[in-house]
Amino acid sequence: MNNTAVFVGNFEVREARTPGIVEGRAIVFNSVANLGWYDEVIDPHALDNADLRDVRLCLNHDTSFVYARSRNNNENSTMHLMINEGGMDIRAQLDIENSPMAQSFDSAIERKDIDKMSFMFIVNRDEWADLESDHPKRTILEIGRVLEVSAVTFPAYEATNIQA
Repeated sequence: MNNTAVFVGNFEVREARTPGIVEGRAIVFNSVANLGWYDEVIDPHALDNADLRDVRLCLNHDTSFVYARSRNNNENSTMHLMINEGGMDIRAQLDIENSPMAQSFDSAIERKDIDKMSFMFIVNRDEWADLESDHPKRTILEIGRVLEVSAVTFPAYEATNIQA
């Protein structure tokens, strides 16, 4: 079990890790991602009307195995989505008791072998700037749907994170 210790005077407060719980920021607003021939930024209002009714948690965008799922972000979901001023955060409960793949996924995140995230989405509206330059900028203004979020080895957005 991994514990976080905080020392206050002569007292020690420990926060025990709940096995199988992972949290992270899958989408970051106003952060620049260099996607090779262009930069991309997600506008802070891009998720205002997005379809988030059925979002899956995967590893490296491999949709053949789902580790958790948000269905209408309700109490029966194994993943919950929270949109705030910085982006979209997730909190997921992995089935580490019944799934060796989920155990391995949880372990890689706990060890920080995997510590970033990404997402698969449909763009409804974007805006391009500096198209005459060698490196234009794309701003995602409106996301139509988020299909999945992934813990990833190589993120587009370095400001993302995931932790156990």
